[in-house]
Amino acid sequence: MKHKICTLGSHSALQILKGGRDEGFETVLIAEKKRLKPYESFRVADHIIAVDKFADAKDRDDELAAMNAVLIPHASFVNAFSLAEIDELKTPYFGNKKVLAWETDRKKQRQWLAEAGLKLPRIFEKPSDIDTSVIIKFYGAQGGKGYFLAHNQKEFEEKIKQHPDQKYIIQEYIVGAPVYIHYFYSPLTEELELMGFDRRYESNVDSIGRISAKDQLDLNIETSYNIMGNTPLVVRESLLPEIFEMGEQVIAASKKWDSRGLFGPFCLETIVTPDLDFFVFEISARIVAGTNPYIHGSPYSDLRYNKPMSTGRRIAMEIRLAEEQNALERIFN
Repeated sequence: MKHKICTLGSHSALQILKGGRDEGFETVLIAEKKRLKPYESFRVADHIIAVDKFADAKDRDDELAAMNAVLIPHASFVNAFSLAEIDELKTPYFGNKKVLAWETDRKKQRQWLAEAGLKLPRIFEKPSDIDTSVIIKFYGAQGGKGYFLAHNQKEFEEKIKQHPDQKYIIQEYIVGAPVYIHYFYSPLTEELELMGFDRRYESNVDSIGRISAKDQLDLNIETSYNIMGNTPLVVRESLLPEIFEMGEQVIAASKKWDSRGLFGPFCLETIVTPDLDFFVFEISARIVAGTNPYIHGSPYSDLRYNKPMSTGRRIAMEIRLAEEQNALERIFN
């Protein structure tokens, strides 16, 4: 029986399910009952499993395995289950589960990126070390929720009171243009592909620029980095060689930690300075919502495939190729 593409109804599910359909697969959606409407309206799922909350999906593991479903992870998937629960699932999982532990632990993630030879913002081990503008980030895939800026120890200690018991890092704030790079690495072809770029539209930090500096001060606005959407981006062509090299270095470093390493979709989240230096501040080791503007593909996927190729469809294509080559053990976990 052919596999079915399955994911949780959130984040990038629409393009994952459409991509599965475009590659000839049946699709399975696990959706919270209160969020069914978009998926019923867009008609991307052949089978819908309604649950009260995403965490209940683990109780449907035997059912999914019997359907020959394959789980496609995204950020909501990582938030819904613990790493131990993900590891215990019987249903095939696209990707290397071990990589999730590297992504969710910010110290491990930084070590990985450092070993890849990428430029990274400084990390301050304690608030008293702060000597420049910093951004405080919390662990997990939260879409920037709660992140805040501080300029000294006093300001940090005042603002962190609003986030008790949360694990965080204190990271140097790099001034530049945010660029999110979408890659796909195939273990079948051993080739890295560039799928596109985006930048995030964050509330309220992006709207603050629409009012004058005086009004900003008068309103006493605290910046928020909670992501509410994504906009497509095309970069200078002269930057592409370095962008490919960065992705290849990340893949090579991952294989030193685990023989299978990172494969499938991933994203390097960067700031580009006025000198056109890339500082990598984070990696997402699975599909990111920034690929959602490209349901029919980006200019880069169009150059390579000359047909609609979203990241969701590229995942499905990899599964189809693995089925044809009897190589599913290379892409499933």
